[in-house]
Amino acid sequence: MTPLHLMSGGAAQGLVRQLQADFETSSGLTLDAVFGAVGAMKQRLEGGAPCDVLILTQALIDGLVKSGPVRAGTDRKVGIVKTGVAVKAGTPWPAVDTADNLRHALRQATGIYFPDPQLATAGIHFMKVLHELGIAAEVSERLRPYPNGATAMKAMADCDDPHVVGCTQVTEILITNGVDLVADLPHIFELATVYTAAVCSASEHPEAAAQLIELLISPAHASLRQQGGFLPLLK
Repeated sequence: MTPLHLMSGGAAQGLVRQLQADFETSSGLTLDAVFGAVGAMKQRLEGGAPCDVLILTQALIDGLVKSGPVRAGTDRKVGIVKTGVAVKAGTPWPAVDTADNLRHALRQATGIYFPDPQLATAGIHFMKVLHELGIAAEVSERLRPYPNGATAMKAMADCDDPHVVGCTQVTEILITNGVDLVADLPHIFELATVYTAAVCSASEHPEAAAQLIELLISPAHASLRQQGGFLPLLK
């Protein structure tokens, strides 16, 4: 079967996978999907990797429309994703509702799992939070960065240490067996990211690409998006 190429930030992985079979049945194409840090996906696109559909942050999509790799007028907002705190399933949940409580929880953690601090939306933000909390240097040897949030959460789930903490986008926490979502980051550190899907300029199947995007944002799948961690867009 002919592939439709999708590149996406890790935030949309759970949603895409749940709707993949529906798309493949209706389109007659196979979905060849790659997920990772949004910065890494942008680099892949600009490096010439085949791509029909791109799902990144709204800011990155806007920039790619201006520079050319994304078709103007094809972008559709999928939803808002917040960044949250996770622990291994079955372990106590620390209080993380205030800056002081989050600082204490991170100081007590023997390992801190999070996505790439250079290329991942949540990883970049989390490093800023550590600096704002004044503990970046103190916890540096306990930091466990991974290429994206999904791999960070999987590694945390698989480790034997019950005293670890993770931070990444809520959608990536929710799709990982073996970890629990404790809460969103405290309001003072809130990161609410709008994710947007668009058709790539070099797409060989623009109609099918648009069909996939409409499936992802369909009102019929609103509850599926919310269950997976996508919040509805503000009116």
